[in-house]
Amino acid sequence: MSEHIATVAWQRGTDTFEKGRYSRVHEWRFDGGAVVAASASPDIVPPPWSDRSAVDPEEAFVAALSSCHMLWFLSLAAAHGFCVDRYVDAATGVMKKNKSGRLAMTLVTLHPKVDFSGEQRPSRAEVEQLHHEAHEACFIANSVKTEVRCEAVFAD
Repeated sequence: MSEHIATVAWQRGTDTFEKGRYSRVHEWRFDGGAVVAASASPDIVPPPWSDRSAVDPEEAFVAALSSCHMLWFLSLAAAHGFCVDRYVDAATGVMKKNKSGRLAMTLVTLHPKVDFSGEQRPSRAEVEQLHHEAHEACFIANSVKTEVRCEAVFAD
């Protein structure tokens, strides 16, 4: 078992809180020292009460799924003797009403493009199998109800 700590900090300032006219900008502080500017999504709370340049929870959710998948993929590729030079994933998340009528992140699609080098390079089928195994092992994907798809990108 392991424990992971994130501190979310927000302070009102001089805004009129009671009328909903307050900034949603805040900070995420992680136990390793990283500090990330965060905000409500501008799609949910319009500027100036949100900040487009900050990370919103929906983006962080998509990034967490993508990052976890990538880390498992890299580990599995290394265990199979493949050398990964580059991994880029332009992951997307779709938020809409779920079966209960509540707004939810209902689908996250990963689009990983992986470049390999070395003498032992995986076939297309082996890459797809590595992605399948990475998805099955991903802690974050195993923790959510959201459908998570992986559509590997191959250079033809």
